Amino acid sequence: MSKKVLVADDSSTMRKIILRSLQAVGVQEATEAGDGEEAVLLFGQNEFDLVLTDWNMPKKNGLEVIQDIRKANTDVPIIMVTTEAEKSRVMEAIQAGCSDYLVKPFTADTLREKLEKFGC
Repeated sequence: MSKKVLVADDSSTMRKIILRSLQAVGVQEATEAGDGEEAVLLFGQNEFDLVLTDWNMPKKNGLEVIQDIRKANTDVPIIMVTTEAEKSRVMEAIQAGCSDYLVKPFTADTLREKLEKFGC
């Protein structure tokens, strides 16, 4: 069964890199959101098995995206994909309901490990 992944990042280049990495690990169905507000909107309109969200985005940042998604769905795995690697930021994301963390730049193998952890 194909998993559906929501990819939220304001950088179209980063979204392309993530989508290519997802395809490389066998995920064919991915939906792109160009900002946090669009991500929350798309999440509300569709069923997703996993959410990959950037931290620093316009309209809503990654933390706000996590908080909004958690209000609607407490179970879906959410992975924060970001350059923000300080421990305090990681803890902040986890407290908001983030399931895991992927620090940019990452490899397809690192992404695969995270996806496998959540059954994708």
